[in-house]
Amino acid sequence: MFEAKIGLVAPDRFRVAVLGPGGVGGLLAALLARAGDSVVVLAGESTARAIAERGLRVESRRFGDFHVSVNSSARLQTEVDACFVTVKATQLDEALERVPADALGDALVVPFLNGVDHVERLRNRYSSSNVVAATIRVEVARVEPGLIRHTSPFAAVEIATSAAVADRVEKLAAHLRATGLDVKVRDDEVPMLWDKLVLLAPLALLTTHERADVGAVRTRRRADATALISEVAAVAQAEGGTVDADAVVRLLDSAPQGMQSSMQRDQAAGLPLELDAIGGAVLTHAARAGIAVPVTTRFVEELREREARLGR
Repeated sequence: MFEAKIGLVAPDRFRVAVLGPGGVGGLLAALLARAGDSVVVLAGESTARAIAERGLRVESRRFGDFHVSVNSSARLQTEVDACFVTVKATQLDEALERVPADALGDALVVPFLNGVDHVERLRNRYSSSNVVAATIRVEVARVEPGLIRHTSPFAAVEIATSAAVADRVEKLAAHLRATGLDVKVRDDEVPMLWDKLVLLAPLALLTTHERADVGAVRTRRRADATALISEVAAVAQAEGGTVDADAVVRLLDSAPQGMQSSMQRDQAAGLPLELDAIGGAVLTHAARAGIAVPVTTRFVEELREREARLGR
């Protein structure tokens, strides 16, 4: 098994493992490493070897173009303060084999995944109080192993806190802010997750269904966009959120015209879609709340049929 050599770490440095150095994970790993923190990326042996040899390269108008070296391994074997889970929902179960609970110890588990149901899955696997929900809003892609392209002007992180982990979450937030990320700590976990999904789900479903960027779908599919946002907002409100559907429409209108969703890029690359984690989650929670979501249902069912025809 491949494993890069991992040296001693100064006591004032934050120690982070990043499970899945794709677009989001690669960007977070590179930014933290550039800021002076200790980072180990966890990936398959070929990806881990490539990153050990070439490091991480970031291309970003916001953060600049830069290169950093990081440690890499196919499995967590060193003590860390936090483990970021940044794989796709479709890869989650397999990827978690790289992070045994006994190796993780008392570290925070911080998932930056799409959807709302992954947090409970992680709490069933690791120490429940150490799993800290988080979201990230960013447009970023892995061009090849170790090469990360950040294309959005925004890069914003939100982290949920509680009394049990408040000090550690604040320390984590401080280290993330030091990289240049916009970071907010919140004490309302469930509304925080739905705040992201209420825009992400309509955006992902529309751009993937239409095979077009944000600028195209918000004009050509305007009625569908507003209907999707209204439906997801209603589910979010039933879950305890205070989502304003009109405000979400304004966010959609302010997004860069050429912006693409990660689901849309996965479709173009022939990869499995996070359809269950994003659209499927809306349908599941809507059914529990007794809320009709006919437009969301239509988009999810049509995309599922498309995937079935392609044998994915």
